[in-house]
Amino acid sequence: MTSPGPLLPPYSVIVGVLLRLAVYLVTVLYSYAEQLFLKKDDSKVKKRDAPALCDLRLCKDGPIRNGHIGQRPPPINPERLKDFVEEDYLNGDVKTWEMKIVSRNEELLGDALSLVPQSSSRISLSSHNKLIRFEDISAAAFKIQSGVQKTPCMYSRLSKLYGVDIYLKKEFLQYTGSVKERGVLYLLTSLPQDQQRKGVIVASDGNFSMAVAYHASELRIPVFVIMSTSTSPARVKTCREYGAMVISYGTTAKDSQMHARRLAQENGYLYLEEEDSAVYLSGLGTMGLEMYEQVPKLDAVIFPAGGHCGLLAGSAAALKHLNPRISVIGVESESFPVLQQSLKAGHPAEDQACNNHHFYGDVSGLCFGSNSLQLTGKLVDKVVAVSEEDVLISMLRLLEYERATVDAEGAIGLAALVAGKLPELKGKRVAIAICSGNVDLHLLQRCIARALTLESRVCRFSLVISDSPADVSKLLEVLAREEARVLDIRQERTFVTSELFTVEVTCTVETRDKIHTAQLRNALLERYPTAAWTER
Repeated sequence: MTSPGPLLPPYSVIVGVLLRLAVYLVTVLYSYAEQLFLKKDDSKVKKRDAPALCDLRLCKDGPIRNGHIGQRPPPINPERLKDFVEEDYLNGDVKTWEMKIVSRNEELLGDALSLVPQSSSRISLSSHNKLIRFEDISAAAFKIQSGVQKTPCMYSRLSKLYGVDIYLKKEFLQYTGSVKERGVLYLLTSLPQDQQRKGVIVASDGNFSMAVAYHASELRIPVFVIMSTSTSPARVKTCREYGAMVISYGTTAKDSQMHARRLAQENGYLYLEEEDSAVYLSGLGTMGLEMYEQVPKLDAVIFPAGGHCGLLAGSAAALKHLNPRISVIGVESESFPVLQQSLKAGHPAEDQACNNHHFYGDVSGLCFGSNSLQLTGKLVDKVVAVSEEDVLISMLRLLEYERATVDAEGAIGLAALVAGKLPELKGKRVAIAICSGNVDLHLLQRCIARALTLESRVCRFSLVISDSPADVSKLLEVLAREEARVLDIRQERTFVTSELFTVEVTCTVETRDKIHTAQLRNALLERYPTAAWTER
């Protein structure tokens, strides 16, 4: 028998196993140490960057909108706002942020996100009031694309009526019914985080305040709107539904603005005023980008002008960069040609009284400032003025042909074609900005009724006939034979100077057009020579 071999493995095998185990342990320790160092570095970076992003307590469960982490604002306590918010809302060291623009036009816009510096308690934005570039408008379009509608720019049936290929940019389809949303959203998202937490305040009853109310609420920015007591109840209700704290103060817009400035100074709100800052103009200019993209081979584009010419200036900057051959035209009212006077004088026109503010709305405001004025003078080809009658007929045309309910600001662009002020556009492809649809119902009713009378489609006449049912019946037979629709008929027996047994009959009728009205008038005069036609 042979003796058994050794039970233990050879010495070399044992040494190899130990070496492998040592290498494995070293590798594990090295990896663990590397992870520890990386975690320390990450914690340092997070601590350094956390204040720049937002307060973690405020960002918790907040939405992400337009690339920014949403924040929950401090709760708005209505009880603290009694007596028109005379009490302090924020305690401690408050700062005042004021949106008053001081002109400085020769520089170009840099970074739109650095709109408001954070180092001083009272801010002047003069260094950020610069001429906009196409890159600024492109950046604004990218940033607000998820917050505003890309409204259609559609071919209109009105084209055959005026001999022009008309494309209507239906900006009144925005959520608040106005193009102002574009500039407001870009302005609000460009504010620093600490100011967004404090809130903003506006003093206006126009489209600008409604856009601020809606988008500030969507961004969870506390928003306050100061309106005069003469503001339409419907507008007050709308702003509250958007999420703003609406406060009625003063009998005039100037009273509301002064109160808003005082509240901003006392509580640290940012007082927003519709001015010609580069950020706001860049946001408005995004509509020009969309029009160029939606309608190929454009010959001309028509915008509302007047005092608030930011849309005209911003969109002209975009269109002229893309195609300098496109003619950009502004339209304002003959009652207050603020833009034409400002361009002629070379500086914003002084205060000019407007006796019809509720009809014209934002178009009737003062001139924006030298920034938008300089852009308009450099890029806009023509500015024309139209009458109130032309605007009323334009509102009627849009309602009849496009089923579009718009206000004067939305209809004033088409009014230039209605009035025949642009004969050079015959046969050309033209886009028109229909930029606002916020018209009160009672005002809309008055405007349409007046427009129908201006077109002689609603007319009134009076005549004296014998006071008997047979004669009244014969009058109605004449109207029926002429296919006129009777809207109203009244009989006056007491305050007449004719014979005792006569009656003065006043009729209001509707006709198809001016030709039909002339036919009806001739038929009535033939049978009733004393008929008196009420002239408009």
